[in-house]
Amino acid sequence: MLWFLYPPMWIINRTPTMDHLQAIRIFARVVETGGFSRAAQSLQMPNATVSKWVKSLEDHLGVKLLERSTRSVNVTTDGAAYYERTRHLLSELDDIEATLGRDRANPRGTLRVDSGGSTASGILIPALPGFCARYPDIQVQLSVTDRTADLIAENIDCAIRSTANDPALVTQAIGTLRWTTCASPAYLAEHGTPLHPQQIVDDRHAVVSYFSASTGLTQPLIFADAAGGEPIVLQGVRNPVMVSESNAHLATALAGLGLVHTLDFMVRPAIARGELVPILADYRRPPLEVYLAYPPSRRYSTKLRVFADWVRQVYAEVRDS
Repeated sequence: MLWFLYPPMWIINRTPTMDHLQAIRIFARVVETGGFSRAAQSLQMPNATVSKWVKSLEDHLGVKLLERSTRSVNVTTDGAAYYERTRHLLSELDDIEATLGRDRANPRGTLRVDSGGSTASGILIPALPGFCARYPDIQVQLSVTDRTADLIAENIDCAIRSTANDPALVTQAIGTLRWTTCASPAYLAEHGTPLHPQQIVDDRHAVVSYFSASTGLTQPLIFADAAGGEPIVLQGVRNPVMVSESNAHLATALAGLGLVHTLDFMVRPAIARGELVPILADYRRPPLEVYLAYPPSRRYSTKLRVFADWVRQVYAEVRDS
């Protein structure tokens, strides 16, 4: 709740105004830039004006937000807590205003996106120059991690995910990704090429599996039945090496450590260079659905809308390439 817009009755005589919001924004810039001079420069204001605004905010609140010295400015405990609470509110207020004013046609501000490592390096980052050129006033903060972030608690605008099972979030499908099983030419020359998924188990092929660092669960080896029957889920696979990160998964295949079963975009460049060889193409499992997930409060964000449109097109190009 925007408590400074709707104060309790006991502080009604200190009702905030637009000037109060301006003071909060200026205080936030001082914290973010680390000093009055840099804040003043970024806001194109005189140094004394920035100091005056922050002092008025401290007087209004009755607490000291910043400790000033001739050489540095440090945030007090109260100041840090106040900044953490108000920066989320200012971000949401900016999003609301962007849906109503001129920013609808020219979105601006920070867009926080959460993504796994392979998606970031293999899909998003190579295409980002186009997004940045089209929307120069949006700053993309790409959080790269293989854990499942709490978008609401961590104030993240959206995330690229392979599931749509979080009831606290809004999710929309943005594309699909194909699966590929492959190995290095050296591995196949030494151990042979399986012609049916079951041969992976029967012939004791080495498989480098992917496991979740947070849950410890191993990604199952699943293939489609070429005759249209039930999916083939292999049991008893030999895993001499296992990894918990997608780029490492690719590296193990290139090193000849065994077969890998992974998303096609990860291995396609290496296949094109002849460094990996695809196998069992007739048994390729159905594509993985990919979703954009975001908190309900971001539903009307113009920044998020243009990013969603862009990332949907990016995944379409990955699918069609």
